[in-house]
Amino acid sequence: MKVGAHVSIAGGVEKAVERQKQLGGSCGQIFAGSPQGWKVSGFDDAESREFEEERREANQSPYAIHSTYLINLATPKNDLLEKSLNCLQSELEAASTLGIEYVVFHPGAHTGAGRETGVDNVIEAVGNLDIPEGVMLLFENTAGKGTTVGKEFSALNRMVDETDANRVGVCLDTCHMYAAGYDITEDFEAVMNGIETELGADNIQLLHLNDSKHPLGSEKDEHQHIGEGEVGEQGFRNLLDSKLGGVPKVLETPTDGKGYADNIEKVQELANP
Repeated sequence: MKVGAHVSIAGGVEKAVERQKQLGGSCGQIFAGSPQGWKVSGFDDAESREFEEERREANQSPYAIHSTYLINLATPKNDLLEKSLNCLQSELEAASTLGIEYVVFHPGAHTGAGRETGVDNVIEAVGNLDIPEGVMLLFENTAGKGTTVGKEFSALNRMVDETDANRVGVCLDTCHMYAAGYDITEDFEAVMNGIETELGADNIQLLHLNDSKHPLGSEKDEHQHIGEGEVGEQGFRNLLDSKLGGVPKVLETPTDGKGYADNIEKVQELANP
């Protein structure tokens, strides 16, 4: 089972591999710049080689770059869309340079234009990106707060089907899914049926494993340690025992109290009762 955590690249991108190793992770995720800014770090060939060699030796695969939180492809505002596309393109190129398999991003918010229009905007915007060979762009499902798009499986399916299905996919976040009203704890069979019929399980390339601090359908995106939130141990057992159990998993659990190592160990324990 491939499971890891989001780790820092402070001191050099290659340091992410050692940090992941110390946590017991076998795959991972990084930011390529500040998550609250537009600047993407430049990586040279030497850094890329070292990162790839370290990953190969540690057998850590796959990796994802998580895009900056400022990205909004659903926006009706041309200036914000242009900034978002430029930044996302830079992140895709950084992934290509580093040999990273995925770039994960939140589709954004329609800010009053309507959900369907927001999804249309995302689809059109992705068509303007040049996705490098060997890199997949992943739409992350949202909790549904405010005017964000990508809460529903059907919306994510449209984004994949109406762009380039060979170069895009989905990253499914368990906290967001639960907050959006998908009950993976008490009604997992129905959720899996929805994934199969509305989303397409084969579109899911990566899982973000996070428990939720808030109840089912709250539309609040606040992560909790695995098994200690509203999803609880049973929700993760259900997921890990399903066909999604083989999908690589990245944790984004809180940094207070427990660390990532404890949460990774918990996931492994729940997967092997």
